[in-house]
Amino acid sequence: MTTTQRLPISVCLIAGNEAQRIRRALDSVAGWTSEIIVVLNDDVNDGTDKIAAASGAKVFREPWKGHIAQKNSAAQKASRDWILGLDADEEISPHLRDEIHRLFTKSEKLMQFAAFSFPRCTFYCGRWIRHGDWYPDRQTRLWRRGAAEWGGENPHDKLIVPGRVGRLRNDLRHFSNDSINRHVQKIVPFTDEFARQHIRDRRVSGLVGLTIRPAWRFIRAYFFRLGFMDGWQGYYIASFNAFSTVTKYAKLHEAQSGTNGRP
Repeated sequence: MTTTQRLPISVCLIAGNEAQRIRRALDSVAGWTSEIIVVLNDDVNDGTDKIAAASGAKVFREPWKGHIAQKNSAAQKASRDWILGLDADEEISPHLRDEIHRLFTKSEKLMQFAAFSFPRCTFYCGRWIRHGDWYPDRQTRLWRRGAAEWGGENPHDKLIVPGRVGRLRNDLRHFSNDSINRHVQKIVPFTDEFARQHIRDRRVSGLVGLTIRPAWRFIRAYFFRLGFMDGWQGYYIASFNAFSTVTKYAKLHEAQSGTNGRP
């Protein structure tokens, strides 16, 4: 099989206003997959829909239901035997594309598994991050239609696969943050959602979340997982993850004690 032949794969992608980034994701799957499904938030107004349509995608607009429900909605629209989940800030590398092609030439291996995972490599502040908590960051994104569904907790969705998961070797590329400012801006909604879910589920956090967890996140990422080998970016990522951890548990304590905004 050559890389010009289309595989029986439906690419499923959800997006908001992503006109600046989605083209790269779509270009990485155009020409060799059979179908591209893009579910957009109903308030998208920056031309993302036109870019997706120009790439041959089937475009749908839906109210935002959260990452999990939105991704399941996209998957339900797929018509091919296999589904490839992709985010607007990602792309399938040429090496991963070729590996997927080779996989589909081996029908016996293909049928042994319900899904396949592959490592995800993030580009951050001018550097590919290959250590710490961010790598290999395995993502299960290729699955047989009907054999898996999105679950977990918003916004950290994950694919739930009851069957066997095979492992591919080549990287999915990730361009989540084009600057430190963009990275920092994400901490507010993510930590807010963490506190809301814990309050909703009536889960109580002790001082471990405020003290031990943040320190452990830094030590594990920077030393045990060799984050120091990624230069100043590796140090900042480990520090940011520790700060994010202490912030989400501090917000949970704030909400549980009812001290929001009170002197």
